[in-house]
Amino acid sequence: MTTYRVAVISGDGIGNEVTPAAVQALDACAAAAGFRFEWTSFPWGSAWYFEHGRMMPDDALDQLRPFDAIFFGAVGDPKIQDNVTLNGLLLPIRRTFDQYACVRPAVLYPGVRCPLAGKQPGDIDFVVVRENTEGEYAQVGGVLYSGGAHEVAVQSSMFTRHGTERVIRFAFDLARRRSRKRLLTSVTKSNAQGFSMAFWDRVFADVARDYPDIRTESLLVDAACMDLVRRPETFDVIVASNLFGDILTDLSAAITGSLGLAPSANLNPDRTFPSMFEPVHGSAPDIAGRGVANPMAAMLAGGMMLEFLGQLEAARSLEDAVIGVLAEGTVVSRDLGGAAGTAEVTEAVLGRLR
Repeated sequence: MTTYRVAVISGDGIGNEVTPAAVQALDACAAAAGFRFEWTSFPWGSAWYFEHGRMMPDDALDQLRPFDAIFFGAVGDPKIQDNVTLNGLLLPIRRTFDQYACVRPAVLYPGVRCPLAGKQPGDIDFVVVRENTEGEYAQVGGVLYSGGAHEVAVQSSMFTRHGTERVIRFAFDLARRRSRKRLLTSVTKSNAQGFSMAFWDRVFADVARDYPDIRTESLLVDAACMDLVRRPETFDVIVASNLFGDILTDLSAAITGSLGLAPSANLNPDRTFPSMFEPVHGSAPDIAGRGVANPMAAMLAGGMMLEFLGQLEAARSLEDAVIGVLAEGTVVSRDLGGAAGTAEVTEAVLGRLR
């Protein structure tokens, strides 16, 4: 029997609630399809930080390296500055394992109310590809004269030809595989950032010549935000830098109903290192521990993991189960306007998988 070894980092807050729910759903899919998961949990995150002074141990990345995939929950604690938690756990994994393509689908599912007037299920269905290892999150910079009247902070973005071209090619290939609108939209801010973003625009134009079958458009990020609200149904695949991709996908989740439905995959397309799968939402400390978090984003992220591992039938089964619960509308989580908790939503999805 095929066995996949998966590292589980539930992390912080509701990550500890939605991750076990998704693991249950993934085990059910595996049992039905005739393969299995071997899960190994790692207790890293803010609780580890409070005890050890760091988010994960020195050899954490070496421990993760042999796994087929990493399944991640959420990171963040109100008692710790966010840059400490993010740069202490999530970003080192993405960079060390060269997970350069962050793929974040945005779909308006049946049974989900769109906050935009007149949009029906199926109208919105696009994917954001976010460059995931450099750009604005490269952590190049520093602080001088800290705490003084003349304190100076410098934060530099880093865009390489290699990193920019490969994520743009990945996005073109995805637009080709999706075979829907066959449209790739590049989002930058090259009118204001005349070096880094103009460089991105130039690389995008160069790569586009190799994909004559794919239509292209380039938008400034402010115009892209406006158009995601004004005409979201026209998008197919969007490619953007680390920062802009991060911002656009929170907006994408909002216009498709909830962050509780937004999955993501941090992919190493060359498969030289494990890829990581996680919900887009954060640790949500305001609702953590109350049993009300929506586990569907984590489940859909699990579906993306199944697809990446080559278990396409199981991936479709999991997505169909989630969509079935949403469409039926009898078990509705609180973020979608209902009263169902994490356990109830999980059981409803498991019932369809059984």
